[in-house]
Amino acid sequence: MQRVAVLGATGSIGGSALDVIARHPDTLRASVLAAGGNVAALVALCAAHRPAHAVVADPAGLAALREGLRVAGLPTQAHAGPEALSALVAGDACDTVVAAIVGAAGLDSTLAAARAGKRLLLANKESLVLAGELLIETARAAGATIVPIDSEHNAIFQCLHGRAPGAEVQRITLTASGGPFRGRTRAQLARISPQEAVAHPKWSMGPKISVDSATLMNKGLELIEAHHLFGLPDDRLDVLVHPQSLVHSLVQFVDGSTLAQLGLPDMRTALAVGLGWPERIASGVGGLDLAAQGRLDFEPPDLDTFPCLRLAREALRVGGTAPAILNAVNEVAVSAFLQGRIGFLSIAALVEDALAAIAAEPASSLAALGDADGRARRHAEHAIATGALR
Repeated sequence: MQRVAVLGATGSIGGSALDVIARHPDTLRASVLAAGGNVAALVALCAAHRPAHAVVADPAGLAALREGLRVAGLPTQAHAGPEALSALVAGDACDTVVAAIVGAAGLDSTLAAARAGKRLLLANKESLVLAGELLIETARAAGATIVPIDSEHNAIFQCLHGRAPGAEVQRITLTASGGPFRGRTRAQLARISPQEAVAHPKWSMGPKISVDSATLMNKGLELIEAHHLFGLPDDRLDVLVHPQSLVHSLVQFVDGSTLAQLGLPDMRTALAVGLGWPERIASGVGGLDLAAQGRLDFEPPDLDTFPCLRLAREALRVGGTAPAILNAVNEVAVSAFLQGRIGFLSIAALVEDALAAIAAEPASSLAALGDADGRARRHAEHAIATGALR
């Protein structure tokens, strides 16, 4: 029985993971469920999946979690805080960890799982963007297996059969749906509302990730992820806009061959790959009928209208703490946009301003990365508060 910790259990990826796990009761069990502050939703999931442990991020929610579990008559043990979560994922409560906590908050538990040599189904972009070298080295030293759960990186993982790319790999191309605003001009984006930005045409995701898709920052973060996961420099990493979202990534080899992974846009496929690898298990996702789909389109991304992708590539080239600065400012900017404090175009403007104003330093430790993260957030909050980049 494979015991699975689902971090970010109340989110869209957590829900998809639990759906796949529930389809295989003889081989998979959700043993740890972790959530942010939605205690009621976490208790409901515990009632459905009967984990041994439940964790809420905010210690202030521990009493409510305990009471909710008691009222529901569940034997699930209640925990709270990042230290408790890291201890659970590093201990014998689980064999596999689905790391789907959004944002920098997921870094500590992801590193704890890697350090403990667990199978790590990685959906937390920021762990690689902030501390990619450290995470990959930690996983390698501990014998941990990282299976990326982003559909694009999972596609590459499948095309490479789970192996690190060697000299035979020429290029890797990530595909992007283009988000809800593909084809629009910058002038048309000036009055975009948060409600419009979170309405993704293909994927069902949380608000932060949906906005990242709308700005193409998600694809920029994925470029940085791909660099760390597969060890290729940025000049061998490409992006193509593919609005049908059926081809999830492509790998080009030195002999001229290109392999691609195709499938319906449903995160359960990637999660089933991670949970079953190297075997294939049922995900609940139907097969792809290309005749019914009719056509597959590809086009280059519009970097003038969506500069976040360009900025992410620049941060990757600079290296050091530059990706941490990029990520931190983007998190602050997206939050401010969702709150109606800044406009849609100000997200990229804030990121570009911070990358120019804050010098990148060597990413030599978590302390250095944390310092860069803090400086970047303060810089962005000041710019927002003063209205400098509205």
